Amino acid sequence: MVSMATPPALEASTTHTVTNQPPPLAPYDASADPALLEGLRREGAGWAEEQVRRLGLRAGSAEAQEWADLANRHEPVLRTHDRYGNRVDEVDFHPSWHHLMRTAVAEGLAGTPWAEDRPGAHVARTAGGLVWGHTDAGHGCPTSMTYAAIPALRREPDLAKVYEPLLTGRVYEPELRVPTEKGGLLAGMGMTEKQGGSDVRTNSTAATPTAEPGVYTLRGHKWFTSAPMSDVFLVLAQAPGGLSCFLVPRILPDGSRNTFRIQRLKDKLGNRSNASSEPEFDRTVAWLVGPEGQGVKTIIEMVNCTRLDCVMMSATLMRKTLVEAGHHARHRSAFGARLVDQPLMRNVLADLALESEAATTLTLRLAGAADRAVRGDAGEQAFRRIATAVGKYWVTKRGPAFTAEALECLGGNGYVEESGMPRHYREAPLLSIWEGSGNVNALDVLRALRREPETAEALFGELALAQGADARLDTAVARLKDLLTTASETGARRLVEHMALTLQASLLVRHAPAAVADAFCASRLGGDWGHAFGTLPDATDLDTVLARALPGDN
Repeated sequence: MVSMATPPALEASTTHTVTNQPPPLAPYDASADPALLEGLRREGAGWAEEQVRRLGLRAGSAEAQEWADLANRHEPVLRTHDRYGNRVDEVDFHPSWHHLMRTAVAEGLAGTPWAEDRPGAHVARTAGGLVWGHTDAGHGCPTSMTYAAIPALRREPDLAKVYEPLLTGRVYEPELRVPTEKGGLLAGMGMTEKQGGSDVRTNSTAATPTAEPGVYTLRGHKWFTSAPMSDVFLVLAQAPGGLSCFLVPRILPDGSRNTFRIQRLKDKLGNRSNASSEPEFDRTVAWLVGPEGQGVKTIIEMVNCTRLDCVMMSATLMRKTLVEAGHHARHRSAFGARLVDQPLMRNVLADLALESEAATTLTLRLAGAADRAVRGDAGEQAFRRIATAVGKYWVTKRGPAFTAEALECLGGNGYVEESGMPRHYREAPLLSIWEGSGNVNALDVLRALRREPETAEALFGELALAQGADARLDTAVARLKDLLTTASETGARRLVEHMALTLQASLLVRHAPAAVADAFCASRLGGDWGHAFGTLPDATDLDTVLARALPGDN
């Protein structure tokens, strides 16, 4: 007779015992990055280190990481009309989005640095973005545009007097109300149109003067305007005197709604927590910012600021995905050993670590240049002009390949939405598109070289600070000088890539440990590399590189 009793060894629960899976990463410290903290001090914002470290702990908390997840899973929803049929054109967000925004604004990641007469204020903001960005990239868009709007708005002092104190504050109030009755404001921008994209001089939105000096009405359709729930927008439109810049508030001073018809929200590959829209203007009231016909000149400073933030956000994504990959490799075993102890995985992680450190170091150098440029340093203004475009081109180009490799370190786990890696992977390509695609930035570098020779002088002055420290770097600088003599549009990408690698190498040679600088120069300048991550030369000191990039993960 066969016994019907179930042997203890065959209890069903044993099939669900979880082994060899990493624990949750959170809580962790998003500021635990030597390259970040060293750059913060070096670029004149060491006074903000305590604040950055505190924000890093908050960014890595389980609560903040959950906010990021929920804000992306529950995407913004367009509400064109209220229940009575009145046009309202509002966007509803999950509460987690507001938690993220409230923290970012309160921590000074929007317009605050422009109100702080303290050297290093812009560097401190960038460092804050490098750690708080470990949560969600989408809400970095409205904070970035608010930050960038200030220098453009200053072209019209009367408007700046009214709006700047509210754009530089630390209060987040998402409700649409009369701007001057709120404790804090957000700013957006409306530049591109469907017929021209980056070629904004083909814009067809028309601006008609009214009887009131400086006040116009706009009629037209913008193609890609993010954060449409912002309070005010800087918009390009064709005035009688040519393409001009205008301030468009969502709510007019009398409390009525300005015409800002949101036709639809974009269904984007990534950046899904952030609403991007197509607004239509129809007798929309706007105030002229800067002279008529100088719209590009007025708004270009805004673009320079947002380009820096694209570099920052790419560097942040690199660091975040590297931390995720290192955490997984530390806790996951295969073929009898932890992944982090296996030579080829160590090579991959070390190669990613080099790329991340180079991106972070360049980001903070650019932030330092911006900080000193706004204080009147002509040399830093010239360096910022060319180096920001170079960094925007290269760092954002490296982001997608980097996040793909970091995702692969998790294997099949990384391809599952719950890991968060697919969200980062979808996010990465956007940063090379926003504020000018690769071609636009490469051509901008050529334009600077030809029209502003002081920019080349500033770049080579920076490179000269590392002269003689590494033969491979010296050779790269000499080659760069040769490339400049034959610079053409066809070869612009090759030129800018070489500029970026040479600049990153010079910064690491000057500021990073010898093992990091040597590995970077060997693999990026010395000809001893492959085309994929994880192809560092055999002589690379992997232990030192990994110990610096992933403390505790070795």
